[in-house]
Amino acid sequence: MLDVVVVVHARDAVTDFLSVLEETRDRETTVLTVAADGACRAVRLPARGTTAERIGALTAARTERPHTHAAGGPPPAPAASLADALALIAAGGRPLRVWTHSPADDRPDRRALGLAVARLAPGEVRHAVGAAAHLQFLAEETRPLDARLVAAKLDFVNRHHAALLHDDPLAPSLDTARLPSVERFFRADRRQSDRLYALMSSLGEDAAEVADPWEFETSGYEAERLDATTAWISRVCPPGAEPLVELGACEGALTRRLVDKGYSVVATEPNAVFRERLARGVDRDRVTVTADDLAALARAPRRAGGAHLLVEILYYGQPLELLDRLPGGPLFVALAPERVCDLLRPWLGRSAAWAAEEELTLVAPRVEPVCGGRAYLRKRGSVGLLLRRRDG
Repeated sequence: MLDVVVVVHARDAVTDFLSVLEETRDRETTVLTVAADGACRAVRLPARGTTAERIGALTAARTERPHTHAAGGPPPAPAASLADALALIAAGGRPLRVWTHSPADDRPDRRALGLAVARLAPGEVRHAVGAAAHLQFLAEETRPLDARLVAAKLDFVNRHHAALLHDDPLAPSLDTARLPSVERFFRADRRQSDRLYALMSSLGEDAAEVADPWEFETSGYEAERLDATTAWISRVCPPGAEPLVELGACEGALTRRLVDKGYSVVATEPNAVFRERLARGVDRDRVTVTADDLAALARAPRRAGGAHLLVEILYYGQPLELLDRLPGGPLFVALAPERVCDLLRPWLGRSAAWAAEEELTLVAPRVEPVCGGRAYLRKRGSVGLLLRRRDG
């Protein structure tokens, strides 16, 4: 068995995988660093070295390249380079056990590398839980570090990476949570890895890496939320001649429910991958699919009627002032309770165009498994606000 630790920076092998370096001291171990441009560098740690010697070898060989790929999976050329590097390491014929970052790590560069390794590694892959503020994982290996190893980790950081301990809004820092005293690891199959990556990339284009990334079709919480939202819209605005305009329809989970209630819908979705899945999954006689975003709809001519639905989409930094220019009739907005408090209500206090007529809880917060039970997280709940134009 040949152990390979695949990381973004050599320092990650100490901060996230020190227990692996310790556990494999009796056999050769390779640390493979993968830079943003795809360049791979292998540091071979010989067998029968002490942990301090292994840390020293990584310190001497470290290549702290700038890592500018802030979002998204590794591009095709880097992925091919990583595959070649892994294949070269495996050429000796020994089976590989590969250790790497989590596809759901909070750090985009680590997340992207974890996904690439899950897709390319020829042997067994084990992921470090790493930085995971939003998810709790069902870890298969939990490794508490003893006082000696904790001291070695802290000494390594203080000696060689003290600059990363400063708070810097322009650079990632090594805070306490990213220097775990208990290192946890899990395994995931290809489908689970893809889903973990898409879930943690939910505010970017990479959410479309898999179908149904938010698990609308399988989550009890999401089904309750969507059913409650549909019932709310039906009570306030029964089906009629004017179609509903649904912003950010994604793959159509809410759209299909509305069509089943008798509505015609203009379903907008800027993401081309989601839009193609949306178009395939709805009745095109009842649903018009467009690529419009909030800014495009705000530029449309004012007209009477036509409720607009902004259901769980105001998380993407859209200027809320665009809502003042939306055409048509009532506006249905749904958001997590904390976003209603810190985002929507302050805007409503400034808006001369809209006033809140009704506020209700659509679904309460809930803790729920995700990604085939590999992890779980708190779903934040959803509050609906019905807004009417002040000018009628």
